[in-house]
Amino acid sequence: MAGYESQGKGVQVNVLTSYVVREILKGSFIAILLLLTLFNLFTFSDELKDLGKGSYDLKNIFYYLALTSPTVFYELMPASALLGSLFILGAMGNNRELIAMRAAGLSVLGIIRAVMVAGAILVTISVLVGEFIAPVAERTARMLKVTAQNEQVVMNVKYGLWLREGKKFINVRKIQDDGSLADISIYELDDQRHLRSSTHAEKATFQGNQQWKLEAIKQSDISLEQMTANSRNDQIWQSSVAPDLLKIVVVNPNNLSMYDLAMYVDFLKDNHQKSQEFELAFWGRVVNPLIVFVMLLVSAPFVIGVKRGVNVGARMMIGVVIGMGFNIIDKIVGHMGLIYELNPPLIAVLPSLTASALALFALSRVQA
Repeated sequence: MAGYESQGKGVQVNVLTSYVVREILKGSFIAILLLLTLFNLFTFSDELKDLGKGSYDLKNIFYYLALTSPTVFYELMPASALLGSLFILGAMGNNRELIAMRAAGLSVLGIIRAVMVAGAILVTISVLVGEFIAPVAERTARMLKVTAQNEQVVMNVKYGLWLREGKKFINVRKIQDDGSLADISIYELDDQRHLRSSTHAEKATFQGNQQWKLEAIKQSDISLEQMTANSRNDQIWQSSVAPDLLKIVVVNPNNLSMYDLAMYVDFLKDNHQKSQEFELAFWGRVVNPLIVFVMLLVSAPFVIGVKRGVNVGARMMIGVVIGMGFNIIDKIVGHMGLIYELNPPLIAVLPSLTASALALFALSRVQA
């Protein structure tokens, strides 16, 4: 008889665990749908300012919103997990469901386990979207917007922006924060579409009146008879390429998957270029799915211990403030890491480790 009771209790615990998992998933997806809609409304309002530039019309704006949504979805997943779990667990606590579950044999550890199972499902979805859908969609969105507004853009690929100006093809590898260009290659063809000259400059600064100042130049002139090479410190380059055309960041971490980021970091190191920003982005990608678990851990202490008489709504508000504060601190730490050139893996994981430690300490205070 005791065996049957034990087996029945085990089945009951499994049913309750499945129920908690389903409800948290439901709450998280409702939260991400609401947040995604809100963000897209703000983006739509911003994009209306560019309406009518070139052929950028309402149809292109809606395409742009659809293509940028996977990136926003990926970035909002941790916050949605936090809000969804706070809402669901808070409602369960307010309705005394959690107390009933614990009376039926589902321990605090069992509730946390169910929350983590839901987190594992959310993390899987987040990784799939963030690695296989968002980077491609983000590049396509940027390309769509720029090509609709400007006819000079030929191709925007992972490692550079290609533009065409008459018989010249221009490749820009990096756009600096001050609007200047770095690592520029200019290829000029003759009337037979044969390569006539190749020019590479380390930097280009806009001088106004369709003029750029090229610095650290290496040029090769090619003909059927010979090829000559020369270098000079600077040169004025007359071009209709304007700075407002170069609004896209040529190599943006949002445009790259984790694998592409790793390859690009290797590329920068091999060429003795600074890779700090992309290393931090890579480790941020590694840590970001785990932040879902951190947010779920943060939510649990504020709603599981409902019997202590603290208002559930107040606990939810505290949890939301902590979750939003985590995002702000994470960005601050990231910027400080870039400024002071600190260790990227440590900077990426430090906020999550700190939040996890605090959440686990709070959970240890909850009575089993």
